[in-house]
Amino acid sequence: MAETKTKQALQIDAKVDGEIRRHGEETYPHECCGALVGTGNRVTATVALPNTTEEGPRRRFMVRPSDYRVAEQKATELGGELLGFYHSHPDHPARPSQYDLDHAWPTFAYIIVAVAQGKSDLMTVWYLKEDRSAFDEGELNGN
Repeated sequence: MAETKTKQALQIDAKVDGEIRRHGEETYPHECCGALVGTGNRVTATVALPNTTEEGPRRRFMVRPSDYRVAEQKATELGGELLGFYHSHPDHPARPSQYDLDHAWPTFAYIIVAVAQGKSDLMTVWYLKEDRSAFDEGELNGN
């Protein structure tokens, strides 16, 4: 009998959900990005980060080392830890791209929110596989 793998789960407060969606809508048609702060598998705060990429913010985002340090510092100030990152996909599904895979770090949660014509839509969470070959979709608030 095949073994069933349990999906990793992430919980986000309604406030956090709204912050991610608003950030995606405000930056449309460019991608937004930010950090997820909390403890365990519960996100309690976000840290909006600048989208700095030489490839253009319309379809890419980049978290610079300096942004990473800011996110870790803010997490400490809030009494939590850095749990992962979020970004938007303008007019594109909330699924990771090859670019996302190439720039992901293990152990972090990655939330993607689809923003269609300026309005947020489906939000998903992903986790990098141990062998870094792909992402596994997780459960976001039990879904």
